[in-house]
Formats: sequence, C-alpha cells, structure tokens
Amino acid sequence: MRFRRAQPGEPPAPPRSTRSRMIIAALAGAASILSFAPFGWWPVQLLSLAILFYQVLRADTVKASALVGWAFGFGWCLAGVHWLTIALARFGGLSMPLAWVAIALLAVYMGGHCALAMGGAAWLRKRWALPLPGANLLVLPALWLASEWTRGWLFTGFPWAAAGYAHNATPLAGYAPLVGVYGIGWLAAITAGALLLLMHRTRKTALAVIGAVWLGGFALQYVQWTAPAGKPLSVRLVQGNVALANKFDPAHIGDTLRHYLDVVTAAPADLIAIPETGVPLFPQQLPAGYLDSYGAFARKTGSAIVLGMPMADSPTQYSNSVMGLGPTMAKPYRYDKHHLVPFGEFIPPGFRWFTDMLQIPLGDQTRGPALQGAFAVKDQRVLPNICYENNFGEEIAAQLNNGSQATILLNVSELAWYGESVAIPQHVQISQMRSLETGRPMLAATNTGATVVIDGHGVITASLPYYQPGVLTATVQGMTGDTPYILLQNRLVLALAAGALLAAWLWSRRRRAPA
Repeated sequence: MRFRRAQPGEPPAPPRSTRSRMIIAALAGAASILSFAPFGWWPVQLLSLAILFYQVLRADTVKASALVGWAFGFGWCLAGVHWLTIALARFGGLSMPLAWVAIALLAVYMGGHCALAMGGAAWLRKRWALPLPGANLLVLPALWLASEWTRGWLFTGFPWAAAGYAHNATPLAGYAPLVGVYGIGWLAAITAGALLLLMHRTRKTALAVIGAVWLGGFALQYVQWTAPAGKPLSVRLVQGNVALANKFDPAHIGDTLRHYLDVVTAAPADLIAIPETGVPLFPQQLPAGYLDSYGAFARKTGSAIVLGMPMADSPTQYSNSVMGLGPTMAKPYRYDKHHLVPFGEFIPPGFRWFTDMLQIPLGDQTRGPALQGAFAVKDQRVLPNICYENNFGEEIAAQLNNGSQATILLNVSELAWYGESVAIPQHVQISQMRSLETGRPMLAATNTGATVVIDGHGVITASLPYYQPGVLTATVQGMTGDTPYILLQNRLVLALAAGALLAAWLWSRRRRAPA
C-alpha cells in the first residue's frame, strides 16, 4: 500500500525504522488522554487510532506490527493512569521514582494486549492477502476490540480508559444500550480505519462507512429503551471531604463519625448516602449506640440511609461494604464489594512483598457474591456498586439481568487516593457510560468528588464542586426495562466482531479463487 508516489526525479523516501514507528505510536497512544474527561477532545482519539493503524499497515513484518502495537498500548496506559502514582507515593509510602517505575511496569503489561492485537492483525492480513478496506474496516477494528475486552477481564481486568468512554457525549453514545463501551470503542476504531481510506482511492467507501456509523448512532439516541418506574425519590448525597491522612487515624476518627452523623440527620430524604468507608470502622468497633442513631432517624423520618463502611464476619474476613438502614426494615441491608482492586483490596499470589511496602488499610479483603440484591427504597430498588466496580459494565448489567429489578444505580467512592487529578472526572465519565448502557440513573456519593446525579441518558443533572464538603440534594426518577446490553452484555459486540473477521476471511477466499 502506498499513499504517495515519488515524483519524477525525486529520490524515494527511506523506509521508516521500526523504532521510529514505535515512537510515533507511543506518542499517539499518550495523546489519547486528551479525548477523555476533563478535556473531551474526542477527535484526538480517532486520529491516534488512525495513526496506530497506519503504522501497523506500513510495518514490514508481523513482529514490527506487534512492537508498534505494544508502544501504542504503553503510551495509552502510561498517560491514561499516571494518576496512580499519587496513591503509590503520597499514600502508599513509595518514593515518586519507584511509583513511576510501578506504573511503567503496568503499562508494559497493558501494552502487551495491543501488541497481540496488532501483531495478529498483521498476520491475518498477510495470510489472507487482504486489500486495504478489509484490513482497515474489518480486521484491525475487530482485534482492537479483542484487546480492550481482554484487558477488561484477564487477571481480574483493568478496563480504565477504554476507548468508548471518550464518546459518552458524541453520537456514538447512541450505541451504548446495544453494545456497551467496548462496542463504542470498536465503532471508533472502524471510524479510524475509514479515515485512512480518505487518503486512498476508496474515498467513497470511507465516507459511506463514517456516515453510516455516526448517523446510526445519532438516530439511536432517540430510542427509548427504558421507561419511568414509580415515583421519583428525593436524595441527599453527602460529600465529606475528609482528609485521607485523618480518615483512619484514631485521633481523628471520632470527628469523622460525628460529622457524618450530624450531616445525615440534619434533614430527611427518601434516600441519604455517604461515601465508601465514610464510616471507617467495623460495626463491632463503633461507639455504643452509633448505628442506632441512624436507625432511629430512619424510623422517625421515613428516610433510607446508605452507609459506606467495612464489615467484618470474623477476625480474618472483612469486606468493603455498604449498610442500608430503612424505616421498616427488620435487619440492615448489606452489599459487599465483589470486584476488588488488585494490591489495594486483595493481594495477588506472589505479590505480598509489594503490598508490604505500601500503607493502604484494609488491603486483603473478602470478595462479595457476583449477584447481590438491590436495596428497596419506597417503590424504587437501588443497586449499589463501590468505587472501582463501576468500571465493569458487564457485571452491573448481569446483576440487572438476574433478578435484582433495580431501577436506580448508586456508586459510593473514595477517590482521595488519587489527589487532584483527572481520575475524578474520568470516574464520572465511566458512571455516565453505565447509565447509557443500562438506561438507569446513577447516583454517586464520594468523599472528595465527584458527587453527582446522572439520569438514564447519561446526562449529569446535579453535582457538587470537587474538594469541598457539601450535600447534594436532588430528585431522581427510577427507570425500568431491559436494554439489549442488559440482556446480552458483551456477547453481541463480540459476535459482531467475529462476524467481521469471518467476512474478511470470506472476502480473501473469494479474491483468491480462480476465475
């Protein structure tokens, strides 16, 4: 494939080395951070993927294509999750150089997913002798999807900065209720592949593909997959802004407990929620009568209260949980975090030496069941998820598809670990995608921000400023009904990508068949 021919008398351009292609790819991958919140420059992502595909298609060997893919994934991860250095250095006790080494090692691993995808795409293209449109529109996007999906579950998964999150406010968001965040990333990759074709003789094909993908998404935004359920709830979401250095300090815990009790009981609401580990002690460690004060307020005012707090079932079994207290409940509601954070909440085999270097409390927790019931609040059903769990849309969709009958999603988080970084707006963007996929509103109660109310269309309807205490008072309408994503999770988009690879193979066979 050649996009520019040398002019008469002009010497041919020297071939670009694999090293230079890797540098270009790494820079393109790093630039993709600009497509996510808080920047929102989503066209940058399309261009960065187009640059990746161009470098892969121009690489001489399968190995070179894999190295280019690795460099892109490395740059994408290093820029996308650089804020993890704050948790490791400021709160984990590592020096900043060691924290950057740790994140670089994570990026080395994450780059491997993209390396396998791009190397596999180059191998298939050579084996099948695919022309440019087949490689750009069928093979490369399908294997890009495979790489994102795989890194979302392998070794418990790390799906942060998946490509689709950049499009929660673009026409591609219309596809979220069908194919979820990975499907949107696949469509973004198809768009990037089509952009390359604009440089080639197949411009009409490129324009047709881009038009079909983006106009289709625009039209799908007007499809109502879910419908209002019951009466709206009044909600109060508490943002404590408790300094993380004080949160687990015995000298300050009493102040924290009094603060949340005073704020929660200051006014009634149908649902009141405080952040993850807002109550930083196990129930057995709390002052006598502390939880009873919340219960008495719930019974007196008809309020339902959600407390983020650790729960202990034995001296060696404890979980990151929420407790729900209602005005007529015989016993408290409980939700235990299921998808735990590696190193922060559970210790992978062979890595205790690393976690021993850190100073993160509650570091080896018990995992909750994959399917847990929702919290009944009047005629709504509220399904909690805790912090990192809102990254896993297929798990939330599976709960909705397996009897929870939830009408509202609730995220409680402690994001102070990541300081004043892009992690907070990106976390909101992830929550918006969960609303788009499920057609359910998402409430978020966080310690330092972002405390928000997101409606069933992924739109923020109320929010608090970051890094200051406050209470967000709002009204939220629960929604019922199943989107295709709730019913199928990622199976639909994986089937579509497999179909694209099958189409590429059939195309190649037809081209090779004798006339």
